[in-house]
Amino acid sequence: MKAVWKYIATCLGIGLVFPLAPGTVVSALIVLIYKFVLFRLGWVSQALVLIGVFFVGVISASRFSAELRIKDPRCVVIDEACGQLAALFLCPASWGFMAAAFVLFRFFDIIKPYPIRKLEDLPTGWGIMADDLTGGIFAGILINFYVLLR
Repeated sequence: MKAVWKYIATCLGIGLVFPLAPGTVVSALIVLIYKFVLFRLGWVSQALVLIGVFFVGVISASRFSAELRIKDPRCVVIDEACGQLAALFLCPASWGFMAAAFVLFRFFDIIKPYPIRKLEDLPTGWGIMADDLTGGIFAGILINFYVLLR
């Protein structure tokens, strides 16, 4: 069962294969999955996917990081997948909007303005997942606010 949590937490091993910027690689892949698969789903289905990834991410990140004895290992990238999904939630499937969602999410994930950085203090997988989810929500709000103003 340990292998299952490892492969979920590392997004099928992507976090292990790409030692440089694994979160960016996973975020880019999520953009492609959104463009060609998830965008076609209704908002309820998209929300269920996001919620499911979050809770599975909490469990897998908790278990795999405990196995490694590292609080937030770089190879755990399920949090970036979740955050990027949040940034893309209800986003138009145009390359421009998706690129903006990608850049904004990566910005919030790297800079971690308040309260995002504070969420890292949550225990185990909750801290690993919550900061990226919040960064994705911030990015998604900005994208969708812009869409409404257009």
